[in-house]
Amino acid sequence: MYLTQSLQRSLQQTPDRVATTFRGRRRTFREFGDRVARLAGALRTQGMKPGDRVGMLALNTDRYLEYMMAVWWGGGVLNPVNIRWSVPEVVYSLDDCDTRILIVDDHFVRMAEGIRAKAKHAPLFIHAGDGEAPEGMLSYESLIAGAEPIEDAGRGRNDLAIIMYTGGTTGFPKGVMQSHLNLWSACIQRMAEMPPLADGASLHVAPLFHIAALARALTQFIAGGTQAIVPMFDAREVLETIERERVSDTLLVPTMIQALLAHPDFGRHDLSSWQRLAYGAAPSAGAMVEQVLAALPHLQLSHSYGLTEACPIVSSNPPENHGEEARRSGLVRSVGRGGYAVNVKIVDAEGNEVPRGTVGEITVRGPNVMQGYWNKPEETARALRNGWLWTGDGAYMDENGYIFIVDRIKDMIVSGGENVYSAEVENAIAQHPTVAMCAVIGIPDERWGEAVHAVVVTKPGAKVTAEEIRKHCHDFIAGYKCPKSVEFRAELPLSGAGKILKRDLRAPFWPNRKQAVNA
Repeated sequence: MYLTQSLQRSLQQTPDRVATTFRGRRRTFREFGDRVARLAGALRTQGMKPGDRVGMLALNTDRYLEYMMAVWWGGGVLNPVNIRWSVPEVVYSLDDCDTRILIVDDHFVRMAEGIRAKAKHAPLFIHAGDGEAPEGMLSYESLIAGAEPIEDAGRGRNDLAIIMYTGGTTGFPKGVMQSHLNLWSACIQRMAEMPPLADGASLHVAPLFHIAALARALTQFIAGGTQAIVPMFDAREVLETIERERVSDTLLVPTMIQALLAHPDFGRHDLSSWQRLAYGAAPSAGAMVEQVLAALPHLQLSHSYGLTEACPIVSSNPPENHGEEARRSGLVRSVGRGGYAVNVKIVDAEGNEVPRGTVGEITVRGPNVMQGYWNKPEETARALRNGWLWTGDGAYMDENGYIFIVDRIKDMIVSGGENVYSAEVENAIAQHPTVAMCAVIGIPDERWGEAVHAVVVTKPGAKVTAEEIRKHCHDFIAGYKCPKSVEFRAELPLSGAGKILKRDLRAPFWPNRKQAVNA
């Protein structure tokens, strides 16, 4: 139950198999393992001690997988930085868990000056690019070339493996602490449900700082398979990579899937190697499933529900529930049933399990559930109660154990596969001098699943435009969190206790629907 064991196994049994491919650059497990052991040695030389956090701010690349394994090999803890964050958000995460080493690629070098200036302790920057390292940074490749390989530290089980920052209901990101056991068990659970394809090649398109993509990478390491990587989603490059690398499976969000199907070159590529498509983090629209199966009838589709705190999968809807009968019955709209070794209950506010068909909150128990939130004991206590993780997602369970999401109790918006907590956006809007009150909700969006919508009450006599509110938000939060639309009202609907009634704000946007979110 230590995550580098998978690499040890491949080095022993299939050292000459291709481990990673990135834009034509191929490395065998022997080459990959040597680079990992040397990078681990270099990080130790630069001051990384067991349990120390090391961050990476980069697009997807083969070096990202090296970073993951090398930090663990050297006994450290990962802090994968959200590539869509602003400098203040990045700095908050680095300061919060005292990350003293940060690896950056060419795409994010421009942020280094701002991070260095604002961080409590300016991190040591390592440049992971093909060219010369900028002034004030160490070269990733030079460090590997000049370092001696070290032995695997062998940390595992309940040792901390990673801190993944997710949005906070209080407006500040929370560092989700996941142990080696948490991640390892989550991967094994997934492999038990969907056994790895023999000689399969998995394509990473979703960003590797996300738990969904990172967990898939770990699963492929355990399986000893090849991992193909593209920097970020580009429909043409994804199609070309599937054909060139004979990709067998990948994870995509529906916005990516729709872009692939609509691309003019879609029909010009040989996609016969592509056997499995997992999707999630966005609406599981029946129309999209119909389109995919019409274009690629041989493809096996599966839909998963999860969250960072569960590493991530809670439930899965397998390929057999994507057939014609399941689409007709509505079973395809379910997020599936609880996975192996995962207990799932739908409960009321007191924690009592509700009858089947009754809406309550999803709670989860299992070895995949996080250790807690870094340095946030109160939020940890709210999320973890008597061994159960309270997800904040409202749902009901049918008589056969299938889960149907209907609402999001914790006011989270899922836009284009990214989690946006309304409190973060509200905190940014509230800092504008003209704003008296505001509320942020998710509204339906054909492309992104949900779009961030702000309802604003201004101070008496104050004037401000929607564009000014949006521009103001960009100074505090990442662009994907900023409201796509802004509505001005004289007042907000309030409960008797003075709480904003967001359900009333959402109602006009979700007419005649059984659910008030896209899941």
